Amino acid sequence: MFSRLFKTAISLILKPSDAWKELSEKQSDDHESFLSGYIYPFIGLITLATFVGILFTRKGYDLQIALKESIVVLLSMFGGFFIASWSVNVLWQKTFHRAPDVKLCRCFVGYSSSLLYCLTIVTSLVPDFFFLRIVVLYTTYIVWEGAIPYMETKESEQLKFVGISTLIIIMTPLAIEFMVGFLMPGLKL
Repeated sequence: MFSRLFKTAISLILKPSDAWKELSEKQSDDHESFLSGYIYPFIGLITLATFVGILFTRKGYDLQIALKESIVVLLSMFGGFFIASWSVNVLWQKTFHRAPDVKLCRCFVGYSSSLLYCLTIVTSLVPDFFFLRIVVLYTTYIVWEGAIPYMETKESEQLKFVGISTLIIIMTPLAIEFMVGFLMPGLKL
C-alpha cells in the first residue's frame, strides 16, 4: 500500500505530465480505494510524523504538546482535503459550467496535494527545514499539468482554473489550522 502511495506521489512531483496521463487512464477506479489507499494513509503518515517530530525534536519530550499538535494537523489536513474538494467542485460547476463531479474533484485535489503532504511530513520530522515550505508553490505546476488531461479543462480556461484551484488547495489546510487555533486556543503551542 505505501509503495504505491509513494510511487504515485513521487511521480506526480517529479513527472507530473506523465503521472496525470496515467491517472486519467485509471480514472474509473473505485473512489473508495482512492480514499482508503491514498488520502487516508497520507493523512495518517502526516499525523504520525507530526507526533514523532514534536516528541523527539522538542526539549522535554512532552507527550501533551505532541498530541495537541497532531490533532491540529489531523484536523487541518483532513478538513482541508474535503473542503478543498468541495470548493473545487463548486468552482467547477459555477465558474466553468460543468456537471458536478465530487469524486473527480476529490481525486484531483488529493493527487494535486501530494507535494503539500510530502513537505508536511518532512518539515514535521525535521523542523529545521522550515524553509522548504516555499517549495509548495510548485503545486501550481502540478495543477497546471493535470488541468487538461485529468480535469479536461479547455485551454482558454486553464490559467483561471489553475490559479483558483491552487489557491484553494494550498490555503484551505492553512485556514483550517488558523481557525482551529483561534477557536480552541488550548490546542495552540
